Amino acid sequence: MPALNNASVVALQLEAVASDIPTLFDRDDVLWGKLEKRPVTQVSSRDMRIPLELRAGGKFGMYDNNGGSLGRGAGQFFDKAIINTVNFKEALEWTKQAEWATDNSRKAVAKTVTKLLADSMDEFRRNIDSMCMTDGTGVVATGTTVSVGTGTGGGDVWNCTGDGFGARLVRFGQDLDVYNAALTVCRTAGAPVTINFLDLENKIFHTFPSLGTLVNTDKAVITGAQGATPPVSIYGVPYHHNSASTGTWLGFDRALTPEIRANRVAAGGALSLPFARLAINKIGNRVGIKNVTKQGILAMMHPAQKQAYEELGQLVSIIQKGSKEEGLDLYFNDNMQMAGAPVDISYSWDKTRIDFLNTKVWGRAEMHPAGFYDQDGRKMFELRSADGGVAAAAIFYLVISFNLFVNNPAACSYIDTLTVPTGY
Repeated sequence: MPALNNASVVALQLEAVASDIPTLFDRDDVLWGKLEKRPVTQVSSRDMRIPLELRAGGKFGMYDNNGGSLGRGAGQFFDKAIINTVNFKEALEWTKQAEWATDNSRKAVAKTVTKLLADSMDEFRRNIDSMCMTDGTGVVATGTTVSVGTGTGGGDVWNCTGDGFGARLVRFGQDLDVYNAALTVCRTAGAPVTINFLDLENKIFHTFPSLGTLVNTDKAVITGAQGATPPVSIYGVPYHHNSASTGTWLGFDRALTPEIRANRVAAGGALSLPFARLAINKIGNRVGIKNVTKQGILAMMHPAQKQAYEELGQLVSIIQKGSKEEGLDLYFNDNMQMAGAPVDISYSWDKTRIDFLNTKVWGRAEMHPAGFYDQDGRKMFELRSADGGVAAAAIFYLVISFNLFVNNPAACSYIDTLTVPTGY
C-alpha cells in the first residue's frame, strides 16, 4: 500500500464556497427612477389627450383713436397631442430541481428562487430604463459591422460602434427581432434570435440562430414591439428631445408645427463651453424668461461627457498649496453644474448627447403599474410539458403598461453629435 497521500483522502475533503455572490453586471435605473416619480395619469385603452396651447391669441397693432376702426380680434389656438400605452414584461422561470437543490443553507449559499424573486423588480426597472433611452421604435442596438455565422454556436456577430450606446441597452439571453436600417423589413418574422454572448466593453454581442440575411446597419429591436414595419415602442428621450422637421410627434406633423420641436445644439465635435449656455438660451427664446427656470432642469449625460466637461475645468484650474501637508485630488467633486443646471449621469445615456431634461414637462400615461401578472390571485404558474402533463418548472411575470409624454417640447433642449472621449 502506498503512503497516505492527498489523492487517497480527497473524497473526504469538504469543498469551500464563498458566501458572497458578487453581481458582475449593472442594474441601473437612473432615468426611470426620476420619471417614475412624476405625476401619473391613469388611462384606458383609448388614446390619452394632452391639451396644448400652441399659439397666442389677439391681434396687436396700432389704430386711429379719432374715429378709426379697431378691427377684428382673435383668440388662442389650442390643439391636442395623443398617446397610448405600450406593454412590457419580464418573464422569470426555474425548474423544480434548481429550487430543491438550493432551498436551504446546507445545500447552497443562496436560495436561488428566493434570490430570483428578490432581484426581479430591479432587473425589470433596469430594462425599462434602457427602453426610456430609445426613440419610439424599440431599437436597442445597431450593427455597425456584422459577421454572419461566425459567432458563438454558429450565430451572428454584432459590432455596435456606430452610435453612443454600443451594446449597453441589451442583455445576455435577451430575445430580439432584427430589422433593416429603414425599419421596413423584419428579418426574423416571428422567430426572434437570442443573445448568447455579450461583451459590453468592446460593444459586441452574438445572436443565435444565425440569420443569413443579416447585413451592416441592421437594427436589433425588442421583441413584441407593436406594429410590423416600423415597430412601435415606448417614446423615450430621443423621441421627445428631437428638433426634426420631418416625421410626426404624438399626432402632429413636425413639418407643419414647429412649436412641438425641441431645441437642438449640433456640436459636430468635442464639448465646448458655449454649447450648454446656448442650449439653455434656446429654451428661453421659445418659452420666455418667465418659464426658463433652472429649477427642474437637469443636464443628463454619460460620464464620458462629464469627463469632457471636467477636463475643460481642469484647463483653467489653479492649485494653491498651503503650508500644511495636503492630499492631492485634481478632479472635481460631484457637485457640478452646467449653465446653472445640475449635472446628473447615467451609464445608459447616449455618449454623444447631453440632454437638458426639464422634469416638470414630463409625464406618464399608465394603464397598469409595474407588478406581478395576476390571474384570479395567482402570480406563479406551472408549465406544461409537450404531452399535456405538468412540467417540473414554474414561471412568473412582471408587467407594466405605460408610455411617456412631454407636454412642452419647446422647454426641452439637447446637445448632440458630440465627440466621445478616448477610451469610451
